[in-house]
Amino acid sequence: MPLRDLLDAQRAAFARQPPGYAERLDALRRLERALLKRQDDIAAAVSRDFGGRPPEETWALELFPLLLEIRHACRHLKRWMAPRSAPVPWPFWRAKAAVVHQPLGVVGILSTWNYPVFLSLAPLTGALAAGNHVLLKPSELAPTTAALLEELLSELYPSTYVSVITGGAETAAELTRLPLDHILFTGSGRVGRQVMKAASENLVPVTLELGGKSPAVIHADYPIEKAAAKILTSKLFNAGQTCVAPDYVLLPKGRTGEFVAAARRLVARMHPVLDNPGYTRIINLDHYRRLAALVDDARRQGAEVIECRQPADVCDESNRVFPPTLVLNGRDAMDVMREEIFGPVLPIVEYERLEDAAAYVNARPHPLALYYFDDDRERVSAVINGVTAGGVTVNDCMYHVGQAALPFGGVGPSGMGRYHGFDGFQTLSNRKGVYFQPRWAPLNLLRPPYSAAARRVISFLLRWG
Repeated sequence: MPLRDLLDAQRAAFARQPPGYAERLDALRRLERALLKRQDDIAAAVSRDFGGRPPEETWALELFPLLLEIRHACRHLKRWMAPRSAPVPWPFWRAKAAVVHQPLGVVGILSTWNYPVFLSLAPLTGALAAGNHVLLKPSELAPTTAALLEELLSELYPSTYVSVITGGAETAAELTRLPLDHILFTGSGRVGRQVMKAASENLVPVTLELGGKSPAVIHADYPIEKAAAKILTSKLFNAGQTCVAPDYVLLPKGRTGEFVAAARRLVARMHPVLDNPGYTRIINLDHYRRLAALVDDARRQGAEVIECRQPADVCDESNRVFPPTLVLNGRDAMDVMREEIFGPVLPIVEYERLEDAAAYVNARPHPLALYYFDDDRERVSAVINGVTAGGVTVNDCMYHVGQAALPFGGVGPSGMGRYHGFDGFQTLSNRKGVYFQPRWAPLNLLRPPYSAAARRVISFLLRWG
């Protein structure tokens, strides 16, 4: 069915009967049961798209936070949907006010390939909780998972409620040109600009989750070994193909050698053999070559490149295994310091004072995430309040993303808008302000013709209202 016809069919279905509380709860519960039932199929589909990804990563990094998101929505949905009373200033005595969350209508979701299940179905959860109908476009770079999502969701919902759209970039572009009621896009900044431009033609609001270069800052008082273990663990999930993976490390001056030694030990312990089912492959050859080009460019410009691998490891284009790689002496002119890496390559930059590290981050495009390692509460508070980032995890990496009660999103070049939990419900709702006028209201006296008494009342309100 042509996309415009599909949109019209969903609009007609929504107009006939917008989903109420029972319908929304049932839709979410059915999705939860289906994910649990098909968890092995999901892990196998994702692994096939990557050419190898351990099922544990799909279960832990996609299904677990997704199920938390669904269950959180189910527990709180009735309260979210209830009108929220709002205070009324005393001059409007006896009146009442409330905020009502109304479904928007038909929401378009465009997801990306690196976490093809979570980044498709977490936005879907918010859209369904808010009472919307949905057109979902998974990434064509993960076709097996996209086909499974189409099969799974078509079994759960009629196409006039939720429809999965498969196809390439042209199909995605066509979707963004439709007069939808909201678009939620996850992907690169380059494509995000195209989505926003297309949506603007129909004045469609957008939520953009874009990524960027998320730094990890280690204070001099924090144990380097401990910080390195947490940073490398997060960095190597999905072979670094994570929008909130630590993109570079800011280390106290003179501590690089200590970090490198700790990283070598950790990688050898986690992945004694890289060419094994426990280490995720790079999604395709183009991305593999892009990573290789980033490292080659840094090496040509004087960076020291350290590959954390064993001599027997086979890491090349034939198997798309990219070794964990540290880049020392990184400079701004290097591509690896300017572009989002999206792979197991980790530049290291030294700083002298914590203020210098904060200034370094703030002088660059605002990141999607910030990771700060320090046990001093005052310094932690200063960094949280003084460095601009979409979200923060203190003394670890990425954990803020899995908190359904926290808003998730970027700032500036790393995105706009928030979702997850109530924030997703709110983003995908029309927050309607409602005012209830009583039978008699004092301000009814302020009607023409204006008498001297009316002017005295106005003067009083201007001063004391």
